Amino acid sequence: MANDFLNLLGLAKRAGRVTTGEDMCKKAVQKGIARLIIIADDASDNTKKSITNSCKYYNVRYITAADKSEIGKFTGALSRAVVSVNDDNFARAILDRLEKSKGEKKG
Repeated sequence: MANDFLNLLGLAKRAGRVTTGEDMCKKAVQKGIARLIIIADDASDNTKKSITNSCKYYNVRYITAADKSEIGKFTGALSRAVVSVNDDNFARAILDRLEKSKGEKKG
């Protein structure tokens, strides 16, 4: 079910509501554009620290999910360590899908 949220991420990308790459995502956070930051499980510790510090300072929600190649595949790149979802509805829907998939794994 992890593909559910990745499919939705791909749809958000095609709709122009996603920013990819560490530097561009940090700018989206600082400008108040980012609604949700997704960090790859296998992102470097420096990347994770840099992005999470920005998110905490600017009060932007962030999650760690999938790996760089999966995120990249659904956003049109070989790999992406960080993506910013810049739409409230897409962000909420992605979080809902992730919660549902966690519930299914437990049950």
